[in-house]
Amino acid sequence: MTGTGTRTGAGAGTLVGHRRADERAAAAGPAAADRPWPEELQGRTVVVKFGGNAMVDPSLHRTFAQDVVELWHAGLRPVVVHGGGPQISAMLDRLDLEVRFEAGLRVTTPETMDVVRMVLTGQVQRELVGALNAHGPFAVGMSGEDAHTMTAVRRPAWVDGRPVDIGLVGEVVDVDPGTVRTLLEQGRIPVISPIARGVDGEVYNVNADLAASALAVALGAERLVVLTDVEGLYADWPRSTEVIERLTARELDALLPGLASGMLPKMEGCLRAVRAGVGRAQVIDGRVPHALLGGVFTESGAGTTVLPDEEPADRSGHENNNEHENENENKHSHEHENKHEYEHRTEEHTA
Repeated sequence: MTGTGTRTGAGAGTLVGHRRADERAAAAGPAAADRPWPEELQGRTVVVKFGGNAMVDPSLHRTFAQDVVELWHAGLRPVVVHGGGPQISAMLDRLDLEVRFEAGLRVTTPETMDVVRMVLTGQVQRELVGALNAHGPFAVGMSGEDAHTMTAVRRPAWVDGRPVDIGLVGEVVDVDPGTVRTLLEQGRIPVISPIARGVDGEVYNVNADLAASALAVALGAERLVVLTDVEGLYADWPRSTEVIERLTARELDALLPGLASGMLPKMEGCLRAVRAGVGRAQVIDGRVPHALLGGVFTESGAGTTVLPDEEPADRSGHENNNEHENENENKHSHEHENKHEYEHRTEEHTA
């Protein structure tokens, strides 16, 4: 990476990272230029967790990439954190290695960790970077290991009140956003695999929902958007498919003990994010084409939106003064992890 910036088109003289939304839209063509971009989001960071069926459906994969690039053209600064549970399980099956979950988390032996690392950084990340770069020189792939971006410790788990060994599964305890910020300033779209270094020298498999949440806090993001395989947070699953459209952090905290294991890390990540300064967090249905654009740009977008208990009066300068906002984002208890592990229609919640 250099300090000269990135240019687009022959003779372009403006640093990509500092172009206004109207300039970006004009460069993207008439369709993008005609779209009404929301002024209040320009220059803001949006962290998107990409997972679920959209990762394995070629059509949804393409529309997701289009949406992320459109966010960039709108003047936002998108960051993508991806999952990869189905792809990891498929590779483990091919290699005749055990696929096992405890407390909703993948049991990650050293052999499994090698596969996790290979699939996430060598397959899933590369496919996503390629899809984004089909629209221009936007995406740069990296792992949470790179430049000590994410540091984790071994995560405990409990089943029926008893501790269980789930191996190299990590909990993010520190985020250094410097490298990601540099990429954003150069006009790039970072694509990050949820793998973290450990202070003990190990490498950890990290839940992508919680990794995205921790990164959103460290970056001082305006939005956290989690794509999944359900319509949102159900009010009374499995007895009803009514979706809770909006709730506060306090209301969500009261619901956490009763959530299914698949939905728990998504909502826990949303809760952590809004309590640590992120403007709002959303869980949206990634099976719907262009759901990302609808969720970000419409006030009444599909899915579930989590808001802080009290909206801050002034968020100006928020993204430049959040170097230490992540200090408290990992303090929320994991005491709910062994509750209600009935089947939930969503992707495996740890890679």
